[in-house]
Amino acid sequence: MLEKWKLREVIVLSVLAVVFAVVYLVFLQFGNVLYGMFGLIGYDLIFGIWFIVSIIAAYIIRKPGAAFLSETIAAAIEVMIGNAVGPRLILSGMIQGIGAEAVFAAAKWNNYRTWVLIAAGMGSSVTSFIWGYFISGYAALSPGYVTAMFFVRLISGALLAGLLGKWLSESLAKTGALNSFPIGKELKRGKPENGITA
Repeated sequence: MLEKWKLREVIVLSVLAVVFAVVYLVFLQFGNVLYGMFGLIGYDLIFGIWFIVSIIAAYIIRKPGAAFLSETIAAAIEVMIGNAVGPRLILSGMIQGIGAEAVFAAAKWNNYRTWVLIAAGMGSSVTSFIWGYFISGYAALSPGYVTAMFFVRLISGALLAGLLGKWLSESLAKTGALNSFPIGKELKRGKPENGITA
């Protein structure tokens, strides 16, 4: 999967994974507060933040596997720096990454319009929710509550992963740090280079 990647792409993917592993761990504490206030659905309010690295990596790197690998590596690093869930979290990261990667694959890794990034965030919401349904015992909850959780997570994935991921990527590109990537070239030239982004 990585054999056609440039070294700078591997480096950016690795840096993003490390940074967002820390972000994910911090937001876990915030999620625990929301859980105490609202119950399980409290996590769903911010669940999209745990998909954001897959959107950012894919938007910047634009290569098959960027979404999946970034999410999986971030989960592995999160485990190493102290997430109490342990190795099972790596599988969760893989499942979340698959959801986003599937959307980019459907777009042939060549379309990075806003709606594709939003759909990728929602794709992670769907796969993560299916995984959570079986691993976390959602079946014991009322159908109405589970449905509400699902739709809240979809919205969170769209906003916190899709839209926020797009904004963060473009903000980083505006600093000039990504001038050698398509996103940086687009901002300099004022038009898309590899797939329409707006």
